[in-house]
Amino acid sequence: MFAAETKSHIPPAARPDWKHIVEPVEPFLIAVSRRLEEQVAAFDAEVAPLARYALTAQGKQLRPALVALSAGAAGRPNDSHVTAAVIVEMVHLATLVHDDIMDEARVRRQRPTLAAKWGNETAVLLGDCLFAHALKLASSFPTPEVCRAVSTATNTVCSGEILQTNRRRKFSMGRAEYFKILAMKTGELFALSCDLGAWLSGASPAERAALRAYGLALGTAYQVYDDCLDVFGSEASAGKSLGTDLTKGKLTLPVLVALERAPDDERARLEQLLAAWEPAQLPALLGSLERHGALAESREAVGQFLAVARQQLKLLPDTESRTALSELAEFLARQTAALNG
Repeated sequence: MFAAETKSHIPPAARPDWKHIVEPVEPFLIAVSRRLEEQVAAFDAEVAPLARYALTAQGKQLRPALVALSAGAAGRPNDSHVTAAVIVEMVHLATLVHDDIMDEARVRRQRPTLAAKWGNETAVLLGDCLFAHALKLASSFPTPEVCRAVSTATNTVCSGEILQTNRRRKFSMGRAEYFKILAMKTGELFALSCDLGAWLSGASPAERAALRAYGLALGTAYQVYDDCLDVFGSEASAGKSLGTDLTKGKLTLPVLVALERAPDDERARLEQLLAAWEPAQLPALLGSLERHGALAESREAVGQFLAVARQQLKLLPDTESRTALSELAEFLARQTAALNG
């Protein structure tokens, strides 16, 4: 119902783009979008326009795609997978609403953020409503397994955000702590998407564990890429406010690399620059990042996490969905390689 019956294998040389990767699950993604739109009716009439604005802010539907592809790697996606994907996407969209408040971001996916449009107070409460509604949907399953998994993942994501907030401008933070935070605040929802997709398809414990580990590694790699985008990308191509990590004092991998490698005097200047950040200081920061190979080192870190993700896929049956999951890792690798230092 939600996947094409047959698809020819796309050779690696074709370097498939996002559209080709998710083509087998396109009907599934359409069903998720429609189900999300239906959730607006559950909100108060005065709140419904805000909920609609938040729920139509989907990007590539990466997490729903992971639900569907993980389901296909262990069986076939069905209507329960659509509900699971809606739940994960609602949690994700709620975190974006809250992230934009904390980061004071004005643009998300080439339109004003909910906070910019309706104010922080309303946005905070709308994000809370989305979290609550996602858990309500999770409780509709006949087993508490889904609700337990979703609530645990949501707790982990929010805890990761708290850890990151508490470490703003803490220049002693190392890479291990940074990667832990990324796994919690971003990798966890990727892992949940893969885990629910596998579990609802009746995957074996080994297959479920492999898909969860794949999602965690892919999600962590994705966040390293997104952190690099905040420094090296352009708002026109990203479609969102950039530079917010620097403004808020979040230490991302490119900055950590420069701090690690800079001589003491330069490190002291970097810390001063970051402690009182102004956008006009970006050229000076970029010069330091270039001198110390921060982008190349960050690309290597993305590659290492993607290697872990690919290794997990080897534990799964050779299916079209497994191929698509592998191509998804390749797609992220190409996106990272395209960043300009």
